[in-house]
Amino acid sequence: MKLWQGSFHGELDPKTNDFNSSISFDSRMFREDIEGSIAHVTMLGECGVIDPEEAGTIRQELCRIREDIEKGRMQIDPNAEDIHTVIEEELTRRLGDAGKRLHTARSRNDQVAVDVRLYLRKECDSLTAQLRELIEVLCDKAEEGSEMVMPGYTHLQRAQPITFGHHMLAYAEMFLRDIGRLEDAKKRMNVMPLGSGALAGTTYPIDRFRTAELLHFDAPCRNSLDGVADRDFCAEITGAISLAMVHLSRFSEELVLWCSWEFRFVRLDDAFSTGSSIMPQKKNPDIAELVRGKSGRVFGDLMGLLTMMKGLPLAYNKDMQEDKEAVFDAVDTLRMCLTAFIPMVKTMTLLPDNMRKAAAGGFINATDVADYLVEQKGLPFRDAYRMTGDLVAKCMESGETLESLPLSEYRKVCPLFDEKVYDAISLAACVNGRTVYGGPAPENVRAMAKAVREEITHE
Repeated sequence: MKLWQGSFHGELDPKTNDFNSSISFDSRMFREDIEGSIAHVTMLGECGVIDPEEAGTIRQELCRIREDIEKGRMQIDPNAEDIHTVIEEELTRRLGDAGKRLHTARSRNDQVAVDVRLYLRKECDSLTAQLRELIEVLCDKAEEGSEMVMPGYTHLQRAQPITFGHHMLAYAEMFLRDIGRLEDAKKRMNVMPLGSGALAGTTYPIDRFRTAELLHFDAPCRNSLDGVADRDFCAEITGAISLAMVHLSRFSEELVLWCSWEFRFVRLDDAFSTGSSIMPQKKNPDIAELVRGKSGRVFGDLMGLLTMMKGLPLAYNKDMQEDKEAVFDAVDTLRMCLTAFIPMVKTMTLLPDNMRKAAAGGFINATDVADYLVEQKGLPFRDAYRMTGDLVAKCMESGETLESLPLSEYRKVCPLFDEKVYDAISLAACVNGRTVYGGPAPENVRAMAKAVREEITHE
């Protein structure tokens, strides 16, 4: 029996029933559906809409149904229309007419809306906890690599010397923003749609503020149409997850590069690599590659949500059943990626000698030559920039580096050069001197890692 079958006398075509059903993906919300129903029936009893004693009986039986599902004593029918039908029918089977009173002053429209919000509220907390764990690992790696000099890149070309720890903390900043976006989305989501009915509220004397209090929402929604038609929160959470996946994908791309023989900056633990079926020497960063690939899946979830909602008139439309598969998949994918990614980063081995060797090439201290002429000799930066470019050209012609180029060659370009230039352009000096706030100096890295730890601890 369908909950909506009041004026229908024929049976729904079996194939149409399968197409219409959402049980395969909304059954995960059984706890939230029962939680919302307990709050609703509690409020109905307190307001005298139904008998308070009967409300208590319904509440107790809902708790038993939840326990029976959790312990496997009750199986969810895979052929049912949705989880709301399963629970209400089971309640009615157990309590008879009393069970039928649960749906008083409620529609499936506002019931679904509250279930999804309750579910995603918990998922936001779960994902945020995982992101904090990842940031903690990044702080560990930042401290470990606070004095490991490596080349920083622009356009994937060696640019200036930085430290590995500084690089790790750049990703920590990204994931901190991801936490902020999830928390912001949760705040906007935390309004309670129950009492909106199908779209126009109800004539029953209910107390929506009491239901909101029982479910720990900040307030009930102010407009019944918006209460059942709003899925901004699904798109917003999926958008926040999409950006988190962008950051994981960028990090994964760098790990793939860093594990290659061309870089060899890090080595992944065997537990997070695979081999080749034909090339015995291969050690492939498959986990990083899968995370990079799964980002596209989540972007698809976001585009699906936005496209599904863009042409819908108020209020509820069946199209909106598509919201759950998309946002649930985004949540599941980010969780799965973080579950694999966190221990992969935690166990990776850093190879500082290879990092420093790479930093020694590519003239990444060229800016420091120009800065030497500006700070020590008083030249305008543009003149110093041009002269440094001439020196780099000389090095490329002769096979020298800026450190090995003879002082006589320096003085052919600018007679103001002296022996102090070699101290100014050493990799250690280049990195250690960048103590400006936000810079890669080791002392900065350690201080910032400490600050980040405190931030995620006190949130």
